[in-house]
Amino acid sequence: MATKTKWTIDPSHSEIAFKVKHLMIVNVKGVFTEYNASIYTTDEDFTTAEFDFWMNPNSLKTNDEKRDAHLRSADFFDTEHHKEITFRSNTIEKTGEDEYELWGDLTIKGITKKIKLNVEFGGIQKDPWGGERAGFTITGKVNRKDWELNWNAVLESGGVLVGDNVNIACEVELVKQEEVTV
Repeated sequence: MATKTKWTIDPSHSEIAFKVKHLMIVNVKGVFTEYNASIYTTDEDFTTAEFDFWMNPNSLKTNDEKRDAHLRSADFFDTEHHKEITFRSNTIEKTGEDEYELWGDLTIKGITKKIKLNVEFGGIQKDPWGGERAGFTITGKVNRKDWELNWNAVLESGGVLVGDNVNIACEVELVKQEEVTV
């Protein structure tokens, strides 16, 4: 029999963020403020993690209300018809001492594509209240057009207003909840 450990995301110590080029010269950052996950590991071995993550695309914030409204529109996330973005892990491979590759299915606007994320494991620490926490930095790059996030505008200089590549940059702190035998 194996012991499964349940973990939850601590939203006050986590950030789900992305960056994309604007005018081909600077990155604009956005964050999602509503998200959650179902995470189970065998014991505390994160290479065994079963990871189902979801976030509300309507919670997107880029520090510009007009841009946020445009990103929520049918030109991008179409939040009226698509209420969730999901990521479900397939495999986790150790690539270095505290480095991993996380492969999984990312679903945006009903379109599912397999992606690879790079994970840096920060370790496990006891917190002041007797609990245990695990920390991760997660990065990756996807092409937004793979999920039909196609809107753009051509610039007079010949470039485009919004870059195709989206850089994913997340800081995630997990809280150990309980252990169950399966």
